[in-house]
Amino acid sequence: MPTTKSPATRKPSATATGGSLRAIPASARIYEMLRERIVGGEMLPGAPVSEKELAERYQVSRTPVREALLRLADERLIDIFPQRGTFVSRINVEALRDGMVIREALERVAVRRAAAQVSDADIAELRLILERQQASERARDWGGFHAGDEDFHRRIAVLSGHPNLWRVARQEKVQIDRCRVLHLPISGRRQMVMDEHRAILDGLAARDPDAADRAMAEHLGNVLPGLDELLRARPDYFEGRAQTTGAGTPAAIPLNAARPGRLRR
Repeated sequence: MPTTKSPATRKPSATATGGSLRAIPASARIYEMLRERIVGGEMLPGAPVSEKELAERYQVSRTPVREALLRLADERLIDIFPQRGTFVSRINVEALRDGMVIREALERVAVRRAAAQVSDADIAELRLILERQQASERARDWGGFHAGDEDFHRRIAVLSGHPNLWRVARQEKVQIDRCRVLHLPISGRRQMVMDEHRAILDGLAARDPDAADRAMAEHLGNVLPGLDELLRARPDYFEGRAQTTGAGTPAAIPLNAARPGRLRR
């Protein structure tokens, strides 16, 4: 039976640039795959990471794996401790809250601008994205549900005429995404997310920047309230200063100060 090559060793994707092909480096492809596995909850906070095992999994040398891990360390997704090992970073609560502020600022600008210029075809495309996301919710496909969420918000940024807003938001909200994915199976908020997305879409379809902005602000304002529940359920997944829950009870979170510093390039 023919063997199937690992994604990291398949013929590289390429884009035409001035008549030439530019291959995507193995380290970049491994970075994206590992990032997806960490954000998607396949690699859980605190889990050990082996360069050797990853190199064997992706059928590459350890050099591109090491480069990918260093890049993930810069994003606070991987902790590298000399003489101790490499681990999936715990979710940093302070970075999560900072990311929420940055995300809200960028996405509210995007949705206002998109509302002023969307076409009927754009609205139809967004409706299709939400239909796929609703299908994932019914199937209890958390990965598909999260992918649909990402696609909806990314597309709004593109329709705003400023797609780089999404690139920045995606990088800054990575700790938020980890928290949200972990929360999906224990949360009753999935249908609420769908309702909030439809309210955003209604504002866009009405070409009403104020309505779209209000709906986006309400949607993003509801992302972090579920954090308290997850903090109580899995405090070992988090690090940072102890946070106060909605009931006023301190949540137990391992202190970052008690852990060695990260290795940086």
